[in-house]
Amino acid sequence: MASARQYSGGANGNRSLERGIEILRAFRPGVDTLGNGEIAERTGLPRSTVSRLTKTLVEFGMLDEVRTERNYRLAAAVLSLGHAVRMGSPVLKVLSPLMRAESTRRRLNVGLATADRTMMVYLESIRYSPRPTLRSIVAGQQVPMELTSLGRAYLAGIPDAARDTLLVQFRRRNAAATKALIAEVQKSIRSVRRDGYCAVSWQPGVLAVATPIVLEGLPIYALNMSLQDIEPTEALGREIGEYLMVFAARCEETLSVSR
Repeated sequence: MASARQYSGGANGNRSLERGIEILRAFRPGVDTLGNGEIAERTGLPRSTVSRLTKTLVEFGMLDEVRTERNYRLAAAVLSLGHAVRMGSPVLKVLSPLMRAESTRRRLNVGLATADRTMMVYLESIRYSPRPTLRSIVAGQQVPMELTSLGRAYLAGIPDAARDTLLVQFRRRNAAATKALIAEVQKSIRSVRRDGYCAVSWQPGVLAVATPIVLEGLPIYALNMSLQDIEPTEALGREIGEYLMVFAARCEETLSVSR
């Protein structure tokens, strides 16, 4: 489906740069390679423009050309940018050790994420599992904002105008379940305002509890704790929520002192 995004390249922007970034964003997990036609469909850009920009991205090392398929895949340089984000983040430098220790102490998964448009992207994910599991979350992985505890906690922490804009986009993306879904999102937001956290079980056997981290001068983050291979209950959600709120307060205090 073509993107509804407008490529205006306004007075403060660069149209070619904007379009090049959109092409890189067209590559998502589960898709190894894309051709110019597929990229044009995903971005809404003219195919001639895509053809010109993919050649440029290959020349600058951001895409690799798969000549046998006449397709492209993301190049190693893109991965190096992600690594630079993780290594250079002052927030991760402070919180990652705390998250790892808390995961071991509570025997829970602990994650930190922020928004990427209408998705949440994990910045750190500490997985506690005493046995092998098929479900694995890693840094850089995206999850739907409106379906997850992380996303709903983030929505509770942002200004009303920004939240309203995102709700409109959720309605477009999930038209078949709009009314029920938006009601669940709003219920989770009320929970955050009342209790400080929200509990969501959007995948079978998984319970996740999240709270927003809002500090002046920093992006808004969402911190969560989760358990898998369990039967989600309200009592368990409250128990994890209590752990989470204590830990979140420690994280916020540590971040404030470190700045």
